[in-house]
Amino acid sequence: MLMIITALSAGAIFGAGLALAGMLNPAKVVGFLDIFGMWDPSLGLVMAGGILVNATGHYFVMKRHRPVFNTRFELPTSNHIDRPLLTGSAIFGIGWGLAGYCPGPVVASLLLQPADMLPFLVTLLAGAFAGRWLRS
Repeated sequence: MLMIITALSAGAIFGAGLALAGMLNPAKVVGFLDIFGMWDPSLGLVMAGGILVNATGHYFVMKRHRPVFNTRFELPTSNHIDRPLLTGSAIFGIGWGLAGYCPGPVVASLLLQPADMLPFLVTLLAGAFAGRWLRS
């Protein structure tokens, strides 16, 4: 139960950070990607802040002998870039571009705009299950 509360707390902090930074607005992402127009660097600053916090946390967490809620750290064993990784990345990017929504902010926006976000979330989950089914 403590693990679930911790995960929900981390997600709530992440969502609050997205909301405070204005990243729940898809126009922010479009503004960041519009490098030849009205470029808005704020998304880059949010990413830099996230990287800094993550790197600091990673430094201290990896000094531990084991994680708090597991018996060992489960780190990736491969750094190979293969076809499924590239295909999944392309599908993710295309979906994000077509819908105009990134999955993280969609989950964070569910309480603010459920009528707008729920159809996207259902479609996202259907795509995730279809991807698992195709891989098996």
